[in-house]
Amino acid sequence: MATKIVEEFKRIYGSSEGVRLFYSPGRVNLIGEHTDYNGGYVFPCALDFGTFMAIRMRDDGKVRLSSLNFDLKVEVNINDLVYDRKDDWANYPKGVLKVLQDEGYKLKGFEALYEGNIPNGAGLSSSASIELVTGVAMNEILNLGIERVELVKLCQKAENNFVGVNCGIMDQFAVGMGKADYAIFLKCDTIDYKYVPFKLDGYKIVISNTNKRRGLQDSKYNERRSQCEMALSYLKKELDVDNLGQVTLEEFDKYKYLIPDDVLLKRARHVVTEDERALDAVEALKDNDIKRFGQLMVESHNSLRDDYEVTGKELDTLVDEALKLDYVLGSRMTGAGFGGCTVSIVKEEFVEDFIKEVTNGYKEKIGYEPSMYVTGVGDGAKEIKIK
Repeated sequence: MATKIVEEFKRIYGSSEGVRLFYSPGRVNLIGEHTDYNGGYVFPCALDFGTFMAIRMRDDGKVRLSSLNFDLKVEVNINDLVYDRKDDWANYPKGVLKVLQDEGYKLKGFEALYEGNIPNGAGLSSSASIELVTGVAMNEILNLGIERVELVKLCQKAENNFVGVNCGIMDQFAVGMGKADYAIFLKCDTIDYKYVPFKLDGYKIVISNTNKRRGLQDSKYNERRSQCEMALSYLKKELDVDNLGQVTLEEFDKYKYLIPDDVLLKRARHVVTEDERALDAVEALKDNDIKRFGQLMVESHNSLRDDYEVTGKELDTLVDEALKLDYVLGSRMTGAGFGGCTVSIVKEEFVEDFIKEVTNGYKEKIGYEPSMYVTGVGDGAKEIKIK
């Protein structure tokens, strides 16, 4: 892909002289879902596929953005960056540039070509991947000197304030801080994190895409966030906490009577119990108890289905079909839900059987096929030397 994008850059922009190449992965969250914006624990890893960006600086202030994944080409001035719905995917890099400018960093114009193999709208963080590859390129080329965790926060700010998606820190963090063969155990309110070895000897991660398109802005994502905030406001009558991620299971059980609405109670219960599952999952991996890790994934999906109500028929069908197979340790929805993907831990020698069985079962019930991706755990965003 690296050679191809440089050749395509030359075709689109006239030459490839002075071009530099950057890469940023997608991510999957193994457990800890809808906890990030509640200040809780998440446990994502970077994937071994993502977004490439070929870039060359300009001196005239023009920013020219093209993609091999979309027909749309966008040209704007570096000093005139505003959100424009018709610019579609290009609003993500534009948002990163605007946030960097607002923070006082001096930018220049450039021309860039993006190409990614993250399925768009699947919930594997194609948007965060575009943001980080853009931010890392600006940081490296212009020697801005931004620490990586700070750059991650600025990319999240771009998605929150420029694009208007109220996402938590997890997506950008996993994409920016990923490390091959490790998952990241992250506390989202404090940004305390540690790398946990995630070498699945004899098993593979299989991501199954429902192929039901899902846009975060169009989903009930922001509604869930506000429901959590409402539930928290009731608990704060007795608890001195800033977010649901600071509420222990014991405290929740003691004070849940304060939440007068059943729906709000279920939303809060998911967040508090999901935090416990994330903690338990890390301990299970430390003990090399991969079977327990799989059980926690299943419990997570059930909570997302019953208490948080973000799964839907397609995701539930994928998980149900996966769990019929005795060589699957665990399976759950991953991402925001309402479509998107599941993540399953599958015994390596049965991966092809898994793909066949789950595809057939899903197609029979839903009417069309899912897409399947067998993946490893990859590195975070970085520059790639052009050979």
